[in-house]
Amino acid sequence: MRFLASLGAGGVIYLSPLVFNQLGLSATQIGIGLALAAFVGTLARLITGRLLDSGRDISSAIKIAALAGISGDFWLFNSYTHSSYIFGQVLLGIAAGIYWPSVELAVPKSCGEFPSNKGFALVRSADALGTSLGALLGAIAAQLEAIRNIYLVEIFCLAMLLIMLNKRSNIEKNKRTNNSRGISLIPTSIEWGRSKWLKRMLPILVLSFIATGIFSLIQSALPLDLVIGGIRRPPLSEGWSGGLISIQLFLLVIFQWPIGRWLADLNPRFGITLSIANFGIGCLLLAISGLWEKGILLVLLAQVPIAIGLAAFLPTATEVVIQIPPIGQRGLAIALFSQCFAVSALISPIIAGRVIDSQGNGILIWLGMGVSCIALLPITRFINSKN
Repeated sequence: MRFLASLGAGGVIYLSPLVFNQLGLSATQIGIGLALAAFVGTLARLITGRLLDSGRDISSAIKIAALAGISGDFWLFNSYTHSSYIFGQVLLGIAAGIYWPSVELAVPKSCGEFPSNKGFALVRSADALGTSLGALLGAIAAQLEAIRNIYLVEIFCLAMLLIMLNKRSNIEKNKRTNNSRGISLIPTSIEWGRSKWLKRMLPILVLSFIATGIFSLIQSALPLDLVIGGIRRPPLSEGWSGGLISIQLFLLVIFQWPIGRWLADLNPRFGITLSIANFGIGCLLLAISGLWEKGILLVLLAQVPIAIGLAAFLPTATEVVIQIPPIGQRGLAIALFSQCFAVSALISPIIAGRVIDSQGNGILIWLGMGVSCIALLPITRFINSKN
């Protein structure tokens, strides 16, 4: 299911900005649409997290998310105005807000005797493979001047996901169940407002905000930055832009399982430090690329540390978030972690759109993120996943 969902989302996430850039929407207008999707996703994540903690069925939540995603894709496929684009993005935001807390909680639920940290590395590999193939299909569609077909691909994938869930659900009812790591999804009598675990979540949430901000910018700002060009770096076509992004995603496919498997046996603090450092290097390379006529070479080089950063961060951070809160609060913890994605997606596209519209390139975006990563590296020493 993770592979199918990511396969459909790969083209939509990375190439939607190019679809509506062709219609003449500005980077700011495109960013506003992405930000509104993130805003409604923020609300959906919190509501979904609390409902799952109360024992609601995980499979039903994923089905609702798939139906919302199909609706959003159908709407965007037929959208040719800014207002219709906004409405389609809102539907996709709702789908993402319901999907992510549900599908992340499904991992420890499905692990049994298999350690959940390795389970997260495995499903992130499925995410990476699906997303990279989806982005590649989108790049091919762009080259064939049929870029809107990315929405049809996601509709097909989500329909197949629904068929899988209806035929046989591998996610049982959200009953009291513990795996070998002692993970349960049923709430206890601990009051959320009095929980001390929230303070211990702060370092990973701060770092997650930066990491997910970079992830959001790769999806929203990088495609536009490539087709617009830098100060000296020439612009690329939509097809070549999508193809270059596909390279980074395929690198993530290659790195995800070996890096995730390797880090699963180490202190999570090391994995988070490794990821933030690589994010910083990658962003600085992207910033410098705009100053060089052959800067596309630096863009290609930057894909390596960015892919390493993603491969190290996503499974490690999710495992930390799962292990910090007490039993019965993990749905809320995952929802808060997902909020980092939502808030980053709310803020980053708007700021990036305004910077690109005013400066004509994305150099300041990548420079700011690179410096932020370096400045926040000391926070990694406060990461502790033990209850």
